[in-house]
Formats: sequence, structure tokens, C-alpha cells
Amino acid sequence: MSDRFFMPLIALIAFAMIALAMVWPQGYGARSPGRFGSTPIQQTAQMKAKIQREKDAAQKRADDAIRAVKAAGGQAQ
Repeated sequence: MSDRFFMPLIALIAFAMIALAMVWPQGYGARSPGRFGSTPIQQTAQMKAKIQREKDAAQKRADDAIRAVKAAGGQAQ
């Protein structure tokens, strides 16, 4: 492929990607500006509740593990 065709094509693709990045919703982070964005998944009430349940379950597992280690340490002595 000749450079006369390839380089302008690459430049056009780069500009198109930059333009798309300016208007496409920004994933799970902050909302995109203006009319292009929507509420991120992690900021919905259902997802916040699920995240809190996962945090609570992880904390319970950690507390149970600590209690089990303390109980095993008490039996060994």
C-alpha cells in the first residue's frame, strides 16, 4: 500500500477516534458532558445496593476468619 494513501487514511482514522471519544459515554466513571451521557451503572440505586451487600459479606468473611484464627491459636497453647 502506498504511503500516499496509507498516511491520510491513518490520520482520518485518528481524527475519527478522537471525535468518537469526545462524545461516547465514558464507561463506569463520571457522566459524559451534555446530552451524550447517561447515568453510569455504578451510580444506580440497584448497583449501589449490590456493592454494599458485597462489602458487608466481605467484612463478615474477614471477621469470621479472624475469629477462627484466634480460636485456633487459643487451642494450640
